Amino acid sequence: MTAIRSAAKAARWAMLAGTALTLCSATQAMAAEAAADEATPADSNAVDGNGSIIVTGAKSTRSATALSDVEIQKILPGVSPLKAIQTLPGVLYITADPWGNNEQNAQMFIHGFASNQLGYTMDGIPLGDQSYGNYNGLSPQRAVISENVARVVVATGAGDLATPSNSNLGGTVETFSSDPQKEFGVRAAQTVGSYSTSRTYVRIDSGDIGGGNSAYISGVRQRARAWDFNGIQKGWQANAKFVHDSDAGKLTLYFDYNDMTQPNEDATVFYKPSAGGTATPAQLYTPYTKPFFYPDFDGYRTDYLTPLGNTPAAEGSNYRNYYSDAQRTDYLGYARYDARLTDKITWSTTGYYHHNDGAGVVAGPLGQSITTAQAYLDPNYANLPANCRFAANGNGIRPSACTALTAAQAAASGAALVAATGGSGMITRTTEYRIDRVGVISAASIELANHKIEFGGWFEHNSTTQWRRWYAVPVSDPSLSTPYVRPRDVMDPLFTQYQGEARIKQLQLHIQDTWQVTDQLLVQGGVKTSAQWANGWYPVQPRVGSLGGTTALPEGKINTRNWFLPAFGATYDFNGHEQVYFNVQKNLRQYQAYLAGGGGPWFTGSQAAFDAFADEGKPETSWTYEAGLRTNRTFSNGLAIQAQINYYHVDFSNRLLAIPTNPGGIAGSGITGGTSTLVNVGDVKTNGVDAAITLSVGRTFSLYNAVSYNLSKYQNDYTSTALGIGAATDTCIGGYVVTGGIVPTCGKQLPGTPKWMNKTVATLNVGPIEVQAIGDYVGSRFATFTNDASVSSYFLTSLRVAGRVPEGVLPLQKVELALNVTNLTDKKGVSTLSIGSATNSYSAYPIAPRQWFLTLSAAY
Repeated sequence: MTAIRSAAKAARWAMLAGTALTLCSATQAMAAEAAADEATPADSNAVDGNGSIIVTGAKSTRSATALSDVEIQKILPGVSPLKAIQTLPGVLYITADPWGNNEQNAQMFIHGFASNQLGYTMDGIPLGDQSYGNYNGLSPQRAVISENVARVVVATGAGDLATPSNSNLGGTVETFSSDPQKEFGVRAAQTVGSYSTSRTYVRIDSGDIGGGNSAYISGVRQRARAWDFNGIQKGWQANAKFVHDSDAGKLTLYFDYNDMTQPNEDATVFYKPSAGGTATPAQLYTPYTKPFFYPDFDGYRTDYLTPLGNTPAAEGSNYRNYYSDAQRTDYLGYARYDARLTDKITWSTTGYYHHNDGAGVVAGPLGQSITTAQAYLDPNYANLPANCRFAANGNGIRPSACTALTAAQAAASGAALVAATGGSGMITRTTEYRIDRVGVISAASIELANHKIEFGGWFEHNSTTQWRRWYAVPVSDPSLSTPYVRPRDVMDPLFTQYQGEARIKQLQLHIQDTWQVTDQLLVQGGVKTSAQWANGWYPVQPRVGSLGGTTALPEGKINTRNWFLPAFGATYDFNGHEQVYFNVQKNLRQYQAYLAGGGGPWFTGSQAAFDAFADEGKPETSWTYEAGLRTNRTFSNGLAIQAQINYYHVDFSNRLLAIPTNPGGIAGSGITGGTSTLVNVGDVKTNGVDAAITLSVGRTFSLYNAVSYNLSKYQNDYTSTALGIGAATDTCIGGYVVTGGIVPTCGKQLPGTPKWMNKTVATLNVGPIEVQAIGDYVGSRFATFTNDASVSSYFLTSLRVAGRVPEGVLPLQKVELALNVTNLTDKKGVSTLSIGSATNSYSAYPIAPRQWFLTLSAAY
């Protein structure tokens, strides 16, 4: 009933927005398809998906690049759309598994903007900001099966005005699913490989069944063991798509189901003392990997933990957990009708719905979670002096300042807490999620003489909940605590630490005119609005003492509206082959209404801090300026050249920083969690250049290379003791040491973003054999806000060798056997960086080792 009431309420809001939306623009689908079309060169023979990696926009006033389905699957069959675009200029995407599916340690930067500062869509449907533990969307790989992706279009500077996103400060990633085939057919692929990998893909196309109707249904099953611990990444996914196409218009129905389980691992915490400082042996303990003990239940309890559930002191923050995992189930569907009202007027409307439920689970030592568990499970907690409460990794150990307890009493209390949590010395912490989003996108396009006018809008109602729960790990039944069981399904929680509820309404309108001034000059200008009404509250508040010094998490509404976000650009075509372009655009990132972690005003430490943001705060904004030159030529000897060079400058204002209250531990924060201080730390200025070129000789050989340079610098220091919403200072003290509370970030490079990147793809076709080699260079990256720590550059290579059976030999089509090898040279180093400290420390994940995969695919 709750879901029905939420849907009904959302429908009422949609009706209220209906008038504006029906006046609105060329449906996001049309806008997105137009963007993809613009990313297709005028000479279609120049790019055929058999060697050309990158397609540059021939008409776009923005820097837009695209990757075709053929090239995506060459990288690795089943690869995620986000991992695939790693070959594009200016894009850094890293994660622990070769497909890019693992979301816990995924990291992306485009032109200095992090993944949650970009916009994402699938067939024009908004996918949220891609934050881990998402509250407003899902990843592209969960929205569509990889093999059903038709193309991915990346705007690395500023996305199209029609993109339905409230986070696209620095560009957009648009994924498009393929339409049904016009003829009946069956496609299948089986991949096997390293670490017991098995991926099975099947798709059945109906073909044209009369009346312009066609459809397909598709499914995939994947299993793969993690490379350094005994956890199986696995999942099921299904897609179905129906298309009815007639002279009057096109109806599209789409459905996606995804259920996945991803065992995770912890990052290694690195500590670098300040100038003249020292580090303890525990701080210097930095293992290359931190594999879990699962399924060695008895070994973890008896050989690793103490009887009271504490971890080895010598390992410090780099202790090991029993296991961790992310489990997600998604249902996504949309219905779209593209009406061809006249040959000059089109109108498209899309309605969509997304439901997600999931859980992030960590089962680990009770001692590391004792500061939370004791507040709920020790009946004497409220009467204990504060200096007698157990410290982290100190269950049953009397704090030295405590005089109200004896050592024996403390040990007895610790033993009682072990018994209360199942007797194993472990405890399980979960963050459980629910998302219900319903939205409508409606748009129109009108051609008037040499003008194309587009106007449209997007409205979404999102109901989302997050629960922080804690569960026992029963020593009597280890089968209840595994990475493949949601704790809530097999037992009641020991306690719910907090529950956050949010209701979020988004409204975005836009209007744009594309004016073909002459045959050579195209001018484009428009404006969009961005409005968010967000309300967050906590039906369950944390018990005092269980979440740092928090007495209560803040509640309330924040409404943010910007009615004027302009864009202007132009393209000049010299001769049908070379064009110059420029674009200027303002964008906005709305506040994150996530109620289970830092990053948004609702998880600050006090109601006063929240109220300050509600009254005085400003969302992050950016002005992006880009200009470039592109060329696309084909010569008589079969040589083709496609290239683009792009310069960009970004003024990024009101950068928000969530300063954690307890840095260190898992991926940069303790297992018990903590609130953060959200502050405005000033501006960032970015300058950069991307250049990409593809040289191809017929269908025989192609060479692609892209080089990127990015300089993103903070313009302010900030104070670590900020009150209210402001922390930026007018100082620029330099150095690396925090002095008088001033953190010297002014003039420093954004951490995590390399200045230099280079991507190379070489493809050779000899008869039925194709060989492709990929090289990926990522320059050194700073790992703290003051740049006092960094990680080294790396160069990774991968190889693909494929053989296709000639047509007619077998009663099948497109029979191919392909071998993919990732990290060919078995390079070691740092992949994902988890950045949360101004100085001294950071967390990092290792580069996955060399792995091989063999794929047999065929069609009928």
